[in-house]
Amino acid sequence: MLKGTKIEISEVLNINSVIEFILSLQQTSGDIPWHVGGKTDPWDLVETIMGLNTGKEFKASYRAFEWLRFIQNPEGSWYSSYINGVPEDRTCETHMAAYICVGLFHTWLLNTDTDFLESMWPVMKKAVDFAISLQTPGGEVYWAKSPEGVVDPMSLLAGSSSIYLSLKCALSICRILGKSKPAWETAFSKLGRSIRDNIHNYNVSKSRFSMYWFYPMLSGALTGEKAIHRLEKYWGRYVIEGQGARCVSDRPWVTIAETCELVLALNAMGDTKKAAIVFSWIQDRVYEDKTYWCGYTYPDMVIWPEDKLSWTNAVVLMAADALYKLTPAAGLFCHASWNGSIYLDMPK
Repeated sequence: MLKGTKIEISEVLNINSVIEFILSLQQTSGDIPWHVGGKTDPWDLVETIMGLNTGKEFKASYRAFEWLRFIQNPEGSWYSSYINGVPEDRTCETHMAAYICVGLFHTWLLNTDTDFLESMWPVMKKAVDFAISLQTPGGEVYWAKSPEGVVDPMSLLAGSSSIYLSLKCALSICRILGKSKPAWETAFSKLGRSIRDNIHNYNVSKSRFSMYWFYPMLSGALTGEKAIHRLEKYWGRYVIEGQGARCVSDRPWVTIAETCELVLALNAMGDTKKAAIVFSWIQDRVYEDKTYWCGYTYPDMVIWPEDKLSWTNAVVLMAADALYKLTPAAGLFCHASWNGSIYLDMPK
């Protein structure tokens, strides 16, 4: 468990209660489903791993990584969801494959276990190669292959932004391990240019989701004035003041995960004060055991759904880490971190 936590953090949230809840969900296989009896998807599992890392629960994190190794498809993908290890949805999504890089780099930032990185290299390499195999000449990445193996020619802004962050982490891991992957560097540069300069190429039907709004900033694909402009232009569409971020712009449903990811994006952009204010809005949205709701409707304040989710609680820990510098991985999303040191040098 997390020791030596600052007193002001304990006044914000009970970190150990959240970690204990996540640990209680882990199966003997290493899998960590969304909730008791629930499904698992690879992207959210990596998010959950990073929550465990925040509490230095590396044994549990490594078991989850090993589960991902065991169920990885031969070409590097994972299926979109599993129940007790059995595929539920056999779609293979690019961002779900690539996101393991973020979890691995996050783990290394905390424990500098290079041997573990080396052991996971074959898994990560296949995952990245699968994701970028669906990249278009313009740089955006198609979102998925169907269960029949047919590529869906649609690019999602949130998904491609997630892949952008994943490639940053993958290339940083290459630097740590002394490996060279020019194809990954090219894919990263093309994807970044696509998000910065041709955002209109992405499927606008998904723009009702708040992730469409802030993921380009969360990932670091948009920085500086472009990031500030996008943040301010759409703030009123996706944020309910005093409550948090809507999951979708046309519904009065505030979700804890999206709110915490917005906190991460704000903090990444350097607006720590606003990030802390938004984080404070959700601190009483907890059950009696001090774990967090998934979401609630506003203004009637109906908790929905009532399931306690592993990855929602994990991203609360990640937001707390970013704000309060609990671990060496606190700067993972910060734009200023990604210049020099062990982080990838960002394009100017």
